[in-house]
Amino acid sequence: MAEDCFLKAVKARRSRYALEGKSPVPKEQIVRTIQQAVQHTPSAFNSQGTRVLVLFGPKHALFWQLVLEELRKKVPADHFAPTEEKIASFAKAYGTVLFFEEWKTVEALCEKFPTYKDNFPIWAYQANAMTEWVIWTALEQLGLGASLQHYNPLVDQAVEQHFAVPSSWKLVAQMPFGKAVAPAAEKTFLPVEQRVLVEE
Repeated sequence: MAEDCFLKAVKARRSRYALEGKSPVPKEQIVRTIQQAVQHTPSAFNSQGTRVLVLFGPKHALFWQLVLEELRKKVPADHFAPTEEKIASFAKAYGTVLFFEEWKTVEALCEKFPTYKDNFPIWAYQANAMTEWVIWTALEQLGLGASLQHYNPLVDQAVEQHFAVPSSWKLVAQMPFGKAVAPAAEKTFLPVEQRVLVEE
């Protein structure tokens, strides 16, 4: 059944940190998959405020170099080695997806529907999170491992300076992806009955 295929994909999606700069599918297929995910993920009022920037090759490497440089300003030198190793692992990946919200969209909705103005930023982040999850799951289906990182707002200014994104795009998350070279870590679960209640 279609539901079984969907849930199988949901279960397969995991955080994968050991990645290498290879892909079992062409870049064009990755881009098409991400485009479809962005286009068909729902958003409040069909606002479609989520934006993504897909980085390959030198641009992918540049992003993680920028992250490293910003972290070097914050992390003491005698404690920097683990941080450098972690960022290097992301830089070894095949590419990175940067997730943004177009904040002009949020502001326009707040102005047009003032009754819901406190909710629009929340709903925007919810739509962004759904897009992250859809892309993450779709990449897994393509045979690519990925993880979700949050080096914003630390690198926001550097991203605006080095990549062609409008200043109204607010960086939300980063997703390095590539060929997984190690299995995902073991995952534990709370009893689902504690999390899902049913009443009749």
